[in-house]
Amino acid sequence: MARNQKQFDRGMKLMTSMGRQNNMQDMKAIFPDLYEMSVGHLFGDVWTRPHLSLRERELITIAVNMALVRPTGNIAHFRSAKFIGIPKEDLLETIMHVGMYAGWGTIGFSLRQLHQVYEEGAAGKKKAKRRKAE
Repeated sequence: MARNQKQFDRGMKLMTSMGRQNNMQDMKAIFPDLYEMSVGHLFGDVWTRPHLSLRERELITIAVNMALVRPTGNIAHFRSAKFIGIPKEDLLETIMHVGMYAGWGTIGFSLRQLHQVYEEGAAGKKKAKRRKAE
């Protein structure tokens, strides 16, 4: 188990509050020590610091991932943003604003990622309605 259980538990609690408790499973399988460090230090120490809100940290992370044109990094963060209640309009505004500084290409890339996340939600609702009707 984690070297620092308290730190790991704090990180997992935060990740769960963001709907991310099942993230990084590939990392967990391939490199368990790095997974524990990510959960414990990144989420247990950095993301839980008191100076910025969870909403602010999520928007900052989205902005950085956009600027660095991460191929999949924002999909998980868009899911978390949606999970914690950041309105889609705020995410769209963030995409537009960052794109003006990071380059026009980042806008289209990020819009496709955000659209994918919202399509997942729509597909899940359709499946739930079908199951309920059966």
